[in-house]
Amino acid sequence: MSDAQLMERPRRWDAPFDPAMSDAVVDALLARPEFSAIEASRFPAAAPLRGIVQNDCRIGVYRPGDIIVREGDYGNSAFLILAGDARVVLPPGLPRDVLGRAADKKRTAFSVLRDMLTHSTIPETRDTSLYRSAAERLRGAGEARDSLLSVPDPARLFAGGAPAPGVTPLPALADQFKTQLLPPGTLFGEIAALGRVQRSATIYAQTECRVVEMRWQALRDIKNRDDTWRERIEQGYRDNQLRTHLAEHPLLAGVEQKALQKIADLTLFETYGSFEWNLGFKSGKRDERLVPGSEPTVAQEGDYPDGLLLVIGGFGRVSIGLGHGARTLTYLRVGDTFGLDELTEAWKNGQDCAYETSLTALGYLHVLRIPSSVLAEFVFPRLPANKKRLIDAAARPIADDAFLEWSVEQRFINGTKTMLIDLEKCTRCDDCVRACADTHGGNPKFIRHGQTLGNWMVANACMQCVDPVCMIGCPTGAIHRTTEGGVVVINDLTCIGCGTCANACPYDNIRLVPIRETNGRQVLDPASREPILKATKCDLCASVPSGPSCERACAHDALKRVDIQSLIQLAAQIES
Repeated sequence: MSDAQLMERPRRWDAPFDPAMSDAVVDALLARPEFSAIEASRFPAAAPLRGIVQNDCRIGVYRPGDIIVREGDYGNSAFLILAGDARVVLPPGLPRDVLGRAADKKRTAFSVLRDMLTHSTIPETRDTSLYRSAAERLRGAGEARDSLLSVPDPARLFAGGAPAPGVTPLPALADQFKTQLLPPGTLFGEIAALGRVQRSATIYAQTECRVVEMRWQALRDIKNRDDTWRERIEQGYRDNQLRTHLAEHPLLAGVEQKALQKIADLTLFETYGSFEWNLGFKSGKRDERLVPGSEPTVAQEGDYPDGLLLVIGGFGRVSIGLGHGARTLTYLRVGDTFGLDELTEAWKNGQDCAYETSLTALGYLHVLRIPSSVLAEFVFPRLPANKKRLIDAAARPIADDAFLEWSVEQRFINGTKTMLIDLEKCTRCDDCVRACADTHGGNPKFIRHGQTLGNWMVANACMQCVDPVCMIGCPTGAIHRTTEGGVVVINDLTCIGCGTCANACPYDNIRLVPIRETNGRQVLDPASREPILKATKCDLCASVPSGPSCERACAHDALKRVDIQSLIQLAAQIES
């Protein structure tokens, strides 16, 4: 062992949220009433309150009109206003162009045909006058206060780096849209931070606004050890999100409002795992189960349930013990439940029934725990009889689960429109690539290679993920979901080429490409003379009425865009 490499074990705060956070700033924060009332003695030595504030928080200053959080974005941090005023935009919210989004519109059949017949020989061309005119309109908006176009700062429009988080200049909006004042001491963004859901509203600075931004880990730790913070966060969640989650679930359909309120009052919400699961996954830790404890246990086979688990975010693995390991039976995602079989069995027989399977978090998992007592009162009497039990799936030969195990380990369970290619049918003619290029001005949006199992390949094309981690941290809102269909697309006008989305994508399905003028001249940054980059990815041909061109072009029926559920249903074909 003399030639072994020695390295200190990685620790939680090796990478602080803000390395420049000084002791003086930490002291000032801890002296504020929001923090001074917290009992520091309730925190463990490994994660003291001071350490949380020092390493999991950072101070941000926003100018009047700067967006702090943007409706529709995904985020993993919350904000507490220290000084100044902010405003939240009430429904119906801001126009899409203000938020940095592209307008949803389908192309005409003529324009699609024209692109197919016109083969561009110049890669990634752009009409850069559109960027300049957008910047000019933005300047006019600041002067006349009558335009709502939102694009990056003109000085940064062709810069390679990203602006400060949240910096998107806006005119005063209070007179044009319904807004509500948020004074100092207001906490916001906590629901999206803890639940990994889209921001429900846009909040911008009315005056110069000084805020402390808290990573979700800080929010979780403080909530778990301080009653005031917990009650504040949980009450906000119950008021704004919980009733909606419960009312929309089929299991609770038809439950009266009074009963639904009682269920909501007793329901707990829990988060397991790491929101940044994609970072470790992308760095090469593909099989996380090889690392003991890397999949947090939510429910253990043989334990007794005290409530139903309803998944409202992330993914979970359902498994059963097999020798010294475990066998995956299925996976859970938003809307799925765990423990229903055991709870209904216990209710029918009048005695406890232990879990027959285990549930672990894949990356991260956000669940609601609904107590069995209220389910017995309002739900169980309404359930149909003779429900098939999940444990029956264990009777299948283990070999039949190879595709399921592979899909879970590679996290393809995240995809809803995964490009699956049957390599036995594929002739490598590249008609799919050419069709994609013809639809997108000569620029293909995917690469025909990827992870394989047997004769199946998942190609490097955007999978339209359930949990689109690529959307976290985009400083301009350029990457977003379309209103119609929820397709993840990139608005080229507001993309600044910072690479945040490409770095976040766990599957390497977003690329940064140097752009060119329509005449072929390369576009360079005037200061550094380096190429201007833009992010590009498969957009599922969202603007084409007939759908994905790659799938339609395959003459051999070798390529399909499928939901992961359909992938797993093909397991029998793979192993036969």
